[in-house]
Amino acid sequence: MKCDVYLTFDGNCEDAMLFYQDIFDGEFRVLMRYKDGPPEYISSPEIENKIMHVTMTFGKGCELKASDSFHQPLNKGNNFNISFLADDDAQAQAVFNGLSEGGTIIMLYEEVFWGGKFGNIIDKYGIQWMVSYDENEVN
Repeated sequence: MKCDVYLTFDGNCEDAMLFYQDIFDGEFRVLMRYKDGPPEYISSPEIENKIMHVTMTFGKGCELKASDSFHQPLNKGNNFNISFLADDDAQAQAVFNGLSEGGTIIMLYEEVFWGGKFGNIIDKYGIQWMVSYDENEVN
């Protein structure tokens, strides 16, 4: 299993990640724009070139993930998630179910267009979690 921080920006994700790439000598492993996803993910033409998801690797096993988010106002404290990648689907489902108890499900844990399964929760302590499993990402 693997756990990372996931940053959320309100339109300047690309600028921020290029800044971090320069500082950490990082490499973008994944870079997906809103125009690369289903049309319903584009709420206005202005966001089609914004970042839907980026993963940057650097150092010895370090990874930083991020996106631009336009579905909620961002405030200090809600602009990051803990991203949990499970070893298998059963583990992901168990973690999702556990974190959901007393919390709020933002997105059900289910198959997603980019591959694998994904779910998003705010746990009962107000911490935002992204739970995923993709057999192609598990070492």
